Amino acid sequence: MRKGFLYLVAVMDWFTRKVLAWRISNTLEAEFCLEALNEAIHKFGVPEIMKTDQGSQFTSFDWTDRLKRAKTKSRWTAKRGTWTTSSSNVSGGR
Repeated sequence: MRKGFLYLVAVMDWFTRKVLAWRISNTLEAEFCLEALNEAIHKFGVPEIMKTDQGSQFTSFDWTDRLKRAKTKSRWTAKRGTWTTSSSNVSGGR
């Protein structure tokens, strides 16, 4: 990608720091985050707590509804989370 941004989301186990699932997108829509969450749940089971930042992907209806249906507690500042997400952007070009 010559110009623009790429966005990375990683679903991690907070205790082991293992990356359970990840996705990259060129948009800030929540869908790529949901895909990573669903993959992690499918492979590793439902987490007790999901700790995220307050980005729009993680406060969206789709994200919060998915956690509610999984009976997972959502925390933005939990001291002890089972899983966590991390999102960042990488600038393309100079």
